[in-house]
Amino acid sequence: MTLTLTVSDDVRALAPHFTHVAIEAHGLVNGPSSQAGSQLLDDAARRLAVRLEGRAPHEDPHMAAWRAAYTAFGSKPSRTRNSAEALARRALSDAGLPRINLLVDLYNAVSVAHLIPVGGEDLDRIEGGMRLIRATGEERFVTVAGGEETVEHPDAGEVVWCDDAGVTCRRWNWRQGPRTRLTEETTSGIFLLESLAPMPVAEVTAAAAELAELLAKFSPGADIAVRAPESAA
Repeated sequence: MTLTLTVSDDVRALAPHFTHVAIEAHGLVNGPSSQAGSQLLDDAARRLAVRLEGRAPHEDPHMAAWRAAYTAFGSKPSRTRNSAEALARRALSDAGLPRINLLVDLYNAVSVAHLIPVGGEDLDRIEGGMRLIRATGEERFVTVAGGEETVEHPDAGEVVWCDDAGVTCRRWNWRQGPRTRLTEETTSGIFLLESLAPMPVAEVTAAAAELAELLAKFSPGADIAVRAPESAA
């Protein structure tokens, strides 16, 4: 199976220097967070601190570009931060990075170390292809609030990832829905690394290679394919 990923013309017009790299993996072995995964997260936090040199995450040029993109589609980036900035803030806080499960810990470590939004979806829960679009406001986003399943709708013009069943991630890479998230039972996944100028395409490519190596290390024998970077430019 090769998942189809498309970026709409409206999103390309909004962010002409958007690039994404996808990793498709089958035969994965997931499980609870481990000591090895925890060490990777701690190391990623140290790499982030070196990268920022005392700056706040939002002062990094790549994070500033994401804030500008969020503002362009009507979101307030200081309230709904992109996933990389939100994780970076956690990494630098006393609370530290969360431990979710092994696969999520791996991609969160790469996200923090490179300051790149990274997401992972369970391929067996995706319906049809995935599309990055500007929402009409009618799309369904199934989430959980107060312990109960609820349906939200994105704002009109909001950038969302969706499949044939509805929205999988709101505000580009802000909040993933529970329907497609990676669980301890996941065996096939698609991992998306997303960047904007001024980050060089070579850096997001290097981050993807690092993640692919980690997936191969922790899931020996898995079928892992890294796709070439796709740029909107």
